[in-house]
Amino acid sequence: MASSTPHKTTSTFITFLILLVSSFTPVESDSGNHFATNQTFRPHKELHKLKRVRAYLRKINKPSLKTIQSPDGDVIDCVLSHLQPAFDHPQLKGQKPLEPPERPKGHDSEDIGTEKFQLWTDSGESCPEGTIPIRRTKETDVLRASSVRKFGKKLPRGVRRNTLGSDHEHAVAFVNGDQYYGAKASINVWAPRVTDEYEFSLSQLWVISGTFGRDLNTIEAGWQVSPGLYGDNYPRFFIYWTTDAYKSTGCYNLLCPGFVQTSNKIAIGAAISPWSSYSSRQFDIAIMVWKDPKHGHWWLEFGPGLLVGYWHSFLFTHLRRHASMVQFGGEIVNTQSMGYHTSTQMGSGHFADEGYGKSSYFRNLQVVDWDNNLIPPSSLHLRADHPNCYDIKAEKNNVWGNYFYYGGPGRNSRCP
Repeated sequence: MASSTPHKTTSTFITFLILLVSSFTPVESDSGNHFATNQTFRPHKELHKLKRVRAYLRKINKPSLKTIQSPDGDVIDCVLSHLQPAFDHPQLKGQKPLEPPERPKGHDSEDIGTEKFQLWTDSGESCPEGTIPIRRTKETDVLRASSVRKFGKKLPRGVRRNTLGSDHEHAVAFVNGDQYYGAKASINVWAPRVTDEYEFSLSQLWVISGTFGRDLNTIEAGWQVSPGLYGDNYPRFFIYWTTDAYKSTGCYNLLCPGFVQTSNKIAIGAAISPWSSYSSRQFDIAIMVWKDPKHGHWWLEFGPGLLVGYWHSFLFTHLRRHASMVQFGGEIVNTQSMGYHTSTQMGSGHFADEGYGKSSYFRNLQVVDWDNNLIPPSSLHLRADHPNCYDIKAEKNNVWGNYFYYGGPGRNSRCP
């Protein structure tokens, strides 16, 4: 009888431990998956993070008049234009989107009508006039980031004049030494393989002013594959801006107050469709960014005539006046997570020498001058940070104007 007492006490204690552990039920994310495998052992820290994530989502995901389910799993909310995230900015509160500006002279503009260029439009649904389509941000999107504060932002070591030693690698063409008021190019769209969740591959144009690494101002637009940001490997139309070299200002897409969207036909951050295939059909998107000569805001156009919206001039310091550099090309992040160079592809994943249908390209490169004219860039410079991994080759003809091929496979026998 005396020996049964300790046994009973031990049994009771084990039962208590089981009940205690089982009470820490992992919280479900919006995808149905457990958002943290160690929730049992650190419930307070994880629950605090989840609370912050949900508060952020309530702020960024605006009430919608209509919701569209995209074939790729995205949810597109049709949000009233004056309720979009941009108007959370204290200097934009109470304002309405501006009227379209004067386009640069020499620009061929036409209505792209019902042409489909994103997967969410394949459903046959559209957002009504007076609203804009916004890709809904989910819990799983934010939880992939290291923190809520860093979600939707580039690391401070983004674009540099000298990128050697950085984990951001580029193959770009650029012009500098003058005053620039915009840029335009048609960008070949691919779906490059990205081998690490914390890496990306993008192709874009940059409108740049300021000092690299200190007070850099940039406006960026193009396409990117970023599993960390979007949770998949689709090429997606994206924008970015910063006024302090990526330190604290700016963000991707509409994830912070800044860019004012005016179009109800395109969702920034949504997948582009179709995209190019090796030795098969090629697709490209035209992107133009220019400074409205009347009001000074920076406008974005997609395709041959679709005005997407604008960045208000007060967001910037140096770019309130003009840009001092325009850059076109590709960028990847190389985390070396396996101890050697990444196999993340840039462009098509093939080097520039392979040419049309195999290598990715930019064509019809142009810049906007002080008098709002679209003109060919003069003295185009080329730069490949690691040419054995990703390279670039420029050419010119009467059909494509100034153009170049670029990209590569990343890790190979010459890029260890």
